[in-house]
Amino acid sequence: MVKNKCDKQLLTLLIILSIISIITIFSAQNILPEYMQKIYIKQTLWYILGFITITCIIKININWIYEHIWIIYTIGNFLLLLLLFIGKPINGAKCWFQIYGLGTFQPSELMKIILIILLAKQIDNFNKKQLTSNLEEFKFLFKIFLIILLPSIFTFLEPDTGNVLIYILIALIMLLIGGIRIRWFILALLIIISIILTIIGLYFLNLNLFQKILGDNFFLRINRLLDWSNKDGYQLEKSLVSIGSGGIFGKGIKKVPLYFPEAQTDFIFAVYASSFGFIGSIILIFLIILFDIKLIFIAKKTKQKTNKYFIAGIVGMLIFQQFQNIGMTFGIMPITGITLPFISYGGSSLILFMIMIGLVLNISKEK
Repeated sequence: MVKNKCDKQLLTLLIILSIISIITIFSAQNILPEYMQKIYIKQTLWYILGFITITCIIKININWIYEHIWIIYTIGNFLLLLLLFIGKPINGAKCWFQIYGLGTFQPSELMKIILIILLAKQIDNFNKKQLTSNLEEFKFLFKIFLIILLPSIFTFLEPDTGNVLIYILIALIMLLIGGIRIRWFILALLIIISIILTIIGLYFLNLNLFQKILGDNFFLRINRLLDWSNKDGYQLEKSLVSIGSGGIFGKGIKKVPLYFPEAQTDFIFAVYASSFGFIGSIILIFLIILFDIKLIFIAKKTKQKTNKYFIAGIVGMLIFQQFQNIGMTFGIMPITGITLPFISYGGSSLILFMIMIGLVLNISKEK
């Protein structure tokens, strides 16, 4: 199905992860609501569609995407804006379009790919100009800030704080890999810390003013983070019990001991750990690390700088989501609703991840 010139090792790892994903979602059946009992079949179909998508993407000219990325970026922002007006509310958030007969589509997932491609092109263009003065570098960074700002505002209003964090992280990693001087990162870090301390100080010192300025929605988000820091919260408690129940070798398929919300998405690792235990969890983490390392090797081999930056953005995003998702099931990271790539259930998010890998496999054909 895929040309022989592509990286077979990456494709093999992807197939293994797809099998693990389907089995884990099947294993969650005993704690899922009745209407979700067959979602492992849907995940299988999404993966089949994903591999077909990869086959198509491998055949395209990736430079065409780079040339038209501003048009694609505009379309992505328009979808995010439109979502605020006609999006389907799910759990109090307008993050999805309802597509009749297919399910839902999440534009913020698409925006992650768009930003990675656009930033890769912008960083490469800047480096080719060899502009080293502080003023020119500041102008470039301000341009990057504006590129990230617009989709971040739309996504935050959905509200979807998790993907906003990913947008910012993607930009920081790609700029760091792109050779931007460290002084700018230190300055950005100081500004971010100042903003966070101001928000937290306002939360504790004047709660009424905090709610008036930032709204009840932001207040609830802060409360959620504090629940994590106190190792409190319904989902986290159930997740820890499920992980602990797996022991060394796991309880087996469809034997997750108790119900917790979003078991098929946000807390899929807890389902996996309960089913396959400590040994199984180590194997999965090893496969995930191997997958990331393989992407890094492909980036090192590619000659085109834009492609290097593109893959760097993908790797940074994947590592963050992997660490964040697995970490929050153990209570070492805040619960943000970020899924585990290639393992969690999802239609649009999975297809968009497969598009990313299709582009990487396209790049791997370079001689």
